[in-house]
Amino acid sequence: MTGTERNQQLQQPAKDTRNTGPGRLLIAVYAIFALSATARAGYQIATKFADAPLSHILSAFAAVVYILATVSLAKPGRTWFKVSLAAVLTELVGVLVVGAISLFDPVLFPHDTVWSLFGRGYGFVPLVLPILGLLWLNRRRPS
Repeated sequence: MTGTERNQQLQQPAKDTRNTGPGRLLIAVYAIFALSATARAGYQIATKFADAPLSHILSAFAAVVYILATVSLAKPGRTWFKVSLAAVLTELVGVLVVGAISLFDPVLFPHDTVWSLFGRGYGFVPLVLPILGLLWLNRRRPS
């Protein structure tokens, strides 16, 4: 390998990495949501579980999805790409389904979750985040 080829290879990140450029910001937002959802779920389950068990279980599930997305987006490789894709798709389906149900049948969700009303309590970031995540994953798809 010549010096020029080596420099070109060093300047262009490998396609199997997702933690470069805008990916770092995406990972940071996922990490914030992972911490936030974990804290919310932990507090709700510890203090109010009997009031709305479905809401609190969904908050805990969302926390696990955000943690998985954070870790998998930060790791290189094909397997971690697939984990990222599964986590972000699960998040998108979750926010759409929980958002719609909480909008049309609020009695099922007497306490908010991260995904209630499409993430209204979080400035609708939970609705936009998986779309941005899927766009980034499509751009960084391993060859």
